[in-house]
Amino acid sequence: MANRDVGTEIEAQFNDVVRRLQSKQLFQSDWDIATFAIFFIFIGAVLCLVLVVLVRCCWGCWCSSSPSKKKPQKSKVGVDNLGMEP
Repeated sequence: MANRDVGTEIEAQFNDVVRRLQSKQLFQSDWDIATFAIFFIFIGAVLCLVLVVLVRCCWGCWCSSSPSKKKPQKSKVGVDNLGMEP
């Protein structure tokens, strides 16, 4: 019985989508438009972050392959805490 209900619901949703496509009116309310906008803002933010990660990775690879100036090692400042030694 539950399978018939699920099948009926899927068929009803499919028919609703087909009717909207045929009428060329995809958005029936302001909530539909807002949801669509929020979805694409989210997708845009994710794609932007992926782009930043790719640029950072590629830039790091290109910079590491070129000869770079080695920074001098900083000398140790302060006193060792010998109480923390085992």
